[in-house]
Amino acid sequence: MIRGDINPEELRLHEDLTKLWKQLQQLHYELRDYTKRKYSRVNPFVEDLFEWKEKGRFLGGKNITIYDSVNIAGDVKIGDNTWIGPFSSLDGSGGLTIGAYCAISTGVRILTHDTIKWSLSGGKAAYERSPVVIGDYSFIGVESVVTRGVTIGRHCLIGANSVVTKDIPDCSIAAGSPAQIIGRVEIDDSGVNLHYFR
Repeated sequence: MIRGDINPEELRLHEDLTKLWKQLQQLHYELRDYTKRKYSRVNPFVEDLFEWKEKGRFLGGKNITIYDSVNIAGDVKIGDNTWIGPFSSLDGSGGLTIGAYCAISTGVRILTHDTIKWSLSGGKAAYERSPVVIGDYSFIGVESVVTRGVTIGRHCLIGANSVVTKDIPDCSIAAGSPAQIIGRVEIDDSGVNLHYFR
């Protein structure tokens, strides 16, 4: 028996496939145990198969973490020491630059193209593309969306579940749908201070 509810004999798998299935399961269990011991995490199997900094090295960066579940398309440049969380999507078809020391949280969608006019025109209008730039030292919150043509400055904080449709200046705190500036980031010798307007 491979899994409690799957019987390989019922599936009529070739003997070699059944053996491979059992080996994959064993690999999954051992990698899961290792990740739990080392990081106190239980990941999807694919995230345990590949080292988290491998994609960053592949893209030419230094100390960049990109989870294997991240989808990357087009021209994407990522600065050193940046973290891209699981299940995010980086669309660089219009050009995407993410600075150094950024944190792009889980499930963030960064879009550099859209098909709005293409769809509404029945395919007569072209896709529209515009670059996105995220400055150094910025944090993009969980499940946020950044739309095409947007520039987010340096030292910015974008709150979770935000939809960023306009440029955000340096040292801003922005949140909401559409995202509005709700505060300011101040950095001095004492550290980072978040000042909210409300």
